[in-house]
Amino acid sequence: MTTTNTRSQDSTSWLAKALNKCVVLLLKGIALLPFGVLYSLSDLIFLLLKNMIRYRSAVIVENLRVAFPDKTDVEILQLRNRFYKHLADVFMESVKLHYMTPAQMQKRVRFVGVEEMNRFAQLGKGVIVLAYHHNNWEWGSYLQKLSKHRILMVYNKMRDNQPMDDFLLHSREKWGGRAVQMGRAAKVAFDEVKKGVPTLLWLVADQSALAELGSWAMFLNREAAFFTGPEKIARRTNQPVFFQKVRKVGRGKYEYEFSLMVEEPAKTAPNEILLAYIHKMEEAIREAPEYYLWSHRRWKHKRPEGVDLKI
Repeated sequence: MTTTNTRSQDSTSWLAKALNKCVVLLLKGIALLPFGVLYSLSDLIFLLLKNMIRYRSAVIVENLRVAFPDKTDVEILQLRNRFYKHLADVFMESVKLHYMTPAQMQKRVRFVGVEEMNRFAQLGKGVIVLAYHHNNWEWGSYLQKLSKHRILMVYNKMRDNQPMDDFLLHSREKWGGRAVQMGRAAKVAFDEVKKGVPTLLWLVADQSALAELGSWAMFLNREAAFFTGPEKIARRTNQPVFFQKVRKVGRGKYEYEFSLMVEEPAKTAPNEILLAYIHKMEEAIREAPEYYLWSHRRWKHKRPEGVDLKI
């Protein structure tokens, strides 16, 4: 029986790996298509998401209702549909990134505030950028072409899907930045500081932390756990912290703005950086709510008894 089960598991594993490789080959083929064709495919995906698949519709609607209690049911559904349309675009844009050229990127992304960050690099100081899942966060990796820092992009490695992980890593690192697994981010950041290398540690910091280990604060009208790592790294290294805000200025066109939040984190009070980050996030999301990643199960955890709420 054990031998039979082992053979069955091996067969299933082999099929999964083969399927993963086929999916990646398909995505590479799609990435070669011109933008006009890609957005036609995106329109089709949007119709499927809206009318047939209804991807995580219940999660999206619940998140929107809590975040925007003054909106009617009709307005919430309209927001959900606009989110679906944007999600389809971001998916196709992320695939396209694999083969995008510098000329294509220069037509579609604009960066504001890079000079201020480069000033710190010239002084031999690293910086930390706090980003979040709003608009297109993948195309921001092109910043490396303009930055005088060595960019370290913190990411979650895909489990049991090495071909897809390799596909995404190639896209993210193609401009010269380095992708670092989340669990190694602090060590790598501290090592670079010891070496005297001016780095830009890029953290998409709105992801859900474990209930027992995170810092709890109100986020979009609901209690949420945040990773403590970004603030700990900032306070320990005393590297200036910047906030990344992304605006969608047209279909497939984005403006990335970097503004200084804290110049000397070591002098801040506990949770001061986290709360400032949350405040800026909420402002940006409320300006353009359809572009936030509402399908993410951001509020899946409950605050344990005895754990204080920071705000």
